[in-house]
Formats: sequence, structure tokens, C-alpha cells
Amino acid sequence: MHTVHFPSMGEINTQAVNSRNGGSFLVWTLTVQLVLCGSGVYATDGTKNCKLSYESVSERKVLNRLEPLAHKNFTAVSKTLDGNYTYVFQLCGDAAGVPGAGAIQVEDNKPTSKTVIGSYNATRAIGGSDWVMLIYEKGDAYDAHCSKEMRKAIFMISCNRKIVGSQGKLEVVLEDRDRLHECFYLFELDSNAVCPALPSQLSTGTIILIIGICLMAVYLIGGFLYQRLIVGAKGMDQFPNYAFWVEFGNLSADGCDFVCRSRNREEAPAYRGVSSEPLEEEQEERDDHLLPM
Repeated sequence: MHTVHFPSMGEINTQAVNSRNGGSFLVWTLTVQLVLCGSGVYATDGTKNCKLSYESVSERKVLNRLEPLAHKNFTAVSKTLDGNYTYVFQLCGDAAGVPGAGAIQVEDNKPTSKTVIGSYNATRAIGGSDWVMLIYEKGDAYDAHCSKEMRKAIFMISCNRKIVGSQGKLEVVLEDRDRLHECFYLFELDSNAVCPALPSQLSTGTIILIIGICLMAVYLIGGFLYQRLIVGAKGMDQFPNYAFWVEFGNLSADGCDFVCRSRNREEAPAYRGVSSEPLEEEQEERDDHLLPM
């Protein structure tokens, strides 16, 4: 008969650490996996735990909008003539640790007695632009009310951008059980998870302008550092392509002067200067011939 030897945890750790081919890496890998599993990183998508009463793409899409509310317990207290009750709600999870219960009711006089008022295994989701109505059906049956039908909980989740962390306060609106059929519990919850995305306030021209300014800043700063540290330039020569921009400025000034100035470009005729050369003496008229001989 063969004896099977199971190594202890101390032996496993010693062998893992002392192994030559990546032993330490194996230990670190196992440790990281344990930490991730314990912190819930590998947990499945919260809303996928809900089972829709009538599976459809539209309802599943609405339900996925509530993903930020998953894995959180919401509590509300209601004081009535019949007694004080505490309600616990969790999105697609076990409320207060009760398996399959999306929402429960606990009477203060009987804290150990938990009544399931809705199961996430029978979920319906209806949504609008800034609200979602979540319905949990197939809760515990009424004892004497509502023809002893199963309880049903309705959660009206509305948009509120002022809520921090997507989690608001759960409030009890009413328990409508004074009817023969379709009795329900109604709750309200504010959250920013169902708020529509805000449209961008920036126009196309503004975006292009911002991009241009950023590129210009990168060009100037990068060129300055290059000229300063690599080339060793000093003074005005530290600006990138300084000679080009000086020439560009001069050409721009000439173009502006040519287009925008209104003065006449043709030089006005000036007075002729007086010649410095002596004028030819006019031939003296002689009237000697007029005298009588």
C-alpha cells in the first residue's frame, strides 16, 4: 500500500521560495491573485446577476446603466401605525446577506425575521432619459392582504447630479396593499448614475483654437530649450527659427503697407534746381551799323 505524502504549507512555501526558476515570481503571483480575489476585482459584473423576467436587449441595457450602484446596501426606515420597519435594498445582490433577495423588510420588534419583498431573480427595468424604474418581483407571499400574492418592490431611481459617489438616500414612499391584486412597495432613490451625459459646450472652432495654442506653446518651449541647451544660443537667438520670423515680420509689414496704406506711391514732381553752370551770354546786339558813317 502506497502512502501519499501531502506537503504542509511550510514545505510549499519553502519549495516555492528556494526554487531556482522563478520561485519568487510564483510566490508573488499567488499572493497578488489572492489579494485581487479578496478585494473583489475578479468579481463578475454586478448587473449580470439580475435575471430579467423577460430577457430583452432594451431592458438589459437599462439595467446596465445602474452598474455604479452594484454591491451596495441601501437602507431606509419607515414608521407606521403598525410598527417601525427597516428596508434594505441591493442592486442584483443579496440584500443584508439573504440569498436571492434584492430587497427585504425587517420589523424592529422582530429583527431576526426578514421578509423578502422582491427577488433579483425576477427583475424588470424600465428607463427614460434621466430615470430608471427597477422592479423586483416574486417576494414572500402576503399573509392576508392582496389575495396572498407575492410581494413586489418598485424602485424609482432619478437623476441628481449633486449626489456624491453615485449613491443617494433610499426613501420609502408607500406600501400599497389595500387592493386585491398587484400590491407593491414603492421606493425613491436619487443617483447620478442615471443622469444623461452632458453635451460638449465647445464648438469646433474653439477646439481647433485650443489645439493651435497648445501646438504653438510646445513649439516655442521646445525650440527655446533646444536652442538654449543644445545649440548654446544666447539672447534673441534662443527663439526657434529667429531669422525666419524676423524676415516673416518684415515681409508682413511690407505687405500691410502695400495693401492698407493710402498714400500715393508715385513721387510728386519736384522743382528743378537752378543750374550751377553759367548761362551763355546772349549775344550783345550791336547797333553800330545804325550810326551814320
